[in-house]
Amino acid sequence: MKKRSAEMIMGLILFISGVVGAFAQNGMSLKTNDAVPHRIEVGYFKTSNIVFPHAIVSVDRGSKDLLVQKAAGVENILQVKAGKEGFSETNLSVVLADGKLCSFIVAYAKDPNVLNFSLMSTSKSNTVYLTPESINESEVKKYADYALYTKHGRSGVKSESNSIMLDLNGIFIHQDIMYFKAKIENRSNIGYDIDQFRLFIRDQKKAKRTASQEVEIEPVYVHNQVDKIKARSIQIMIFAVPKFTIPDKKYLNIQLMEKNGGRHLELAVKNKSIINAIPLK
Repeated sequence: MKKRSAEMIMGLILFISGVVGAFAQNGMSLKTNDAVPHRIEVGYFKTSNIVFPHAIVSVDRGSKDLLVQKAAGVENILQVKAGKEGFSETNLSVVLADGKLCSFIVAYAKDPNVLNFSLMSTSKSNTVYLTPESINESEVKKYADYALYTKHGRSGVKSESNSIMLDLNGIFIHQDIMYFKAKIENRSNIGYDIDQFRLFIRDQKKAKRTASQEVEIEPVYVHNQVDKIKARSIQIMIFAVPKFTIPDKKYLNIQLMEKNGGRHLELAVKNKSIINAIPLK
């Protein structure tokens, strides 16, 4: 069962990477405008993908001739195709987790010019929301607390810049959730305002004339989350994410970005560190 689950996660990451790569080659960014529906074309023999900035809550299609489904294991990608050739123009309504409604006018095209559409902002255009089939929130919080206080599992991956240090203090796992323990130390006399803390799966090398593929992993829970590290202080946060492993020639990139400042830090975590995650008991 564990082997099959790992294979499913690997397949999901490869699927996401494929969608990201396809979007780079054959995609269109849609402007966010609640008042005007977006116009898209879909075909019978090809599947179109719509990437949303938040998880999809509900979908309503104007015609049964339109087939839609959420991509398996991904919360913010909707797959759309024609249920029959030459269907009459119809509409599609999607409600997102942030409460916004996205509307589309959908027309049939035998061979659509664009297969991938994105409503993401430029800074998060390749974000996907990986969510296990079921998450016990109270259990995740409990094991995040265990990860916070355990002294085992140090990864040895850290980075320092201008008196700010980011240390991956441990990688832990319990069932289908992994817990990343991040220690942020401010050794300066100036407070550090956190703009972003993000996790990506990235290519180790970018081949010439090809788009770099990256997949952002959204935490399902953050323990001890703060937006500022006071001067001469230390803060430890736990990021709980669905379990995953990293495909060949890729790595996990962890970014810590300062708001209105230049003290930005990055960590490169190899698959070896991921698969050696310490079980939480």
